[in-house]
Amino acid sequence: MSDSQRMEADAEAGDGTPGSGPRRRSLLARAGIIALVLAVPAGGLVWLFQDELFHPFGDARACDGSDAPLSGLLGPGGTSLPADASDVHYHTQNGRTEVSFLSGRIPDFLHRAGFVPDGTSPFDAEHDHRYAIGENETELPAGLCGPGARAPLVTYSGSAAEILVERSPFTADRFRAPARAIVTYNTP
Repeated sequence: MSDSQRMEADAEAGDGTPGSGPRRRSLLARAGIIALVLAVPAGGLVWLFQDELFHPFGDARACDGSDAPLSGLLGPGGTSLPADASDVHYHTQNGRTEVSFLSGRIPDFLHRAGFVPDGTSPFDAEHDHRYAIGENETELPAGLCGPGARAPLVTYSGSAAEILVERSPFTADRFRAPARAIVTYNTP
């Protein structure tokens, strides 16, 4: 056997050291194919759920375009969200904050936040104002994500904040249960 034939045979069979030759190439090829097969669906899932995976500040409640995280307290009075608040979304832009949430404790929140004086009904004509929106329509400020507030709506104004609340479609002296509220205020 000539030297060139011997070198070709050694190259095909490996040189006898562990981890060389066709077996190693075969394992590397299999590992590469497995990695590719796993990477394609993983990349597809990341693309499919990118809205749920990547939020501003790592906060799932933050809407796209928000430029500051939500503080624990709302508005200049520093009121916290109701304890039962759910489906919370917020948008912050240039010192303005809009927060949307669902709650069954809207009357308590209105009193704590100073929109309605203690001992007064939230439905007194002096405090609530009807919000002009068509029946079965929703209201959602630009930039705020999530579901909008459904008609009929009432609005309350404070010294430096406003709140829009879903009213019951059946009676004028009750809120929906639970009701969506959208609070708008300037951050100090």
